[in-house]
Amino acid sequence: MQTVRNQRERRFRQGVSAVDGMLTSMSTQYYTASSIDGFIADPDNSLEWLFQFSEESGIEDQFPNFMEQVGAMAMGSTTYEWVADHTGFLADPTKWEYTIPTWVFSSRELPRVDGLDIRFVSGDVAPTHSEMVQAADGKNVWLVGGGDLVGQFHDQGLLDEVIISVASVFLGAGAPLLPRKIVTPPLQLIEATAYGADFAMLRYAVRNGSALAKAEQPEA
Repeated sequence: MQTVRNQRERRFRQGVSAVDGMLTSMSTQYYTASSIDGFIADPDNSLEWLFQFSEESGIEDQFPNFMEQVGAMAMGSTTYEWVADHTGFLADPTKWEYTIPTWVFSSRELPRVDGLDIRFVSGDVAPTHSEMVQAADGKNVWLVGGGDLVGQFHDQGLLDEVIISVASVFLGAGAPLLPRKIVTPPLQLIEATAYGADFAMLRYAVRNGSALAKAEQPEA
């Protein structure tokens, strides 16, 4: 049992998981910033509490490395609208920062723009996840947020990793990081790294995620 656990930890440290009996770099990841008390936005859906920090901590330098391994991404309607408001890509598509296919989950009509690979879907996340994995072509799938959408992936056993940049603030209320009760089995801490005096990056493997469940199976 200890050998299997060591193999599992080594694979996740290398960004490797087992899918359909084959080793692959593919993992479905929730990567986001959070306050210490577990909120990703304040009650006004603002991130000003996050933008107050300077770049001196070096944590922003990790994002390009993360994105190099991502082949598809998904977000909810609130996140999509926030990105639209803060970048202006609906009026100027060149301000859309991503070149990978993006799925937006929403039960309502959202403003759209031609020329970008943004796909609008609703309903069960499982079929869309399969499309995302295929589009990612061996790279990771990034769940941008919000927390409830990520929770739907977790409910289906499709969430493999949670990577949180914890900022040194308490918000008291707001949009929760992941509004699910996850107790047994607990998440497995893979890595914890301090960045300056303001951030700690925590990386967890989801023990009942599709990739980790495969990785725990004894090798033939």
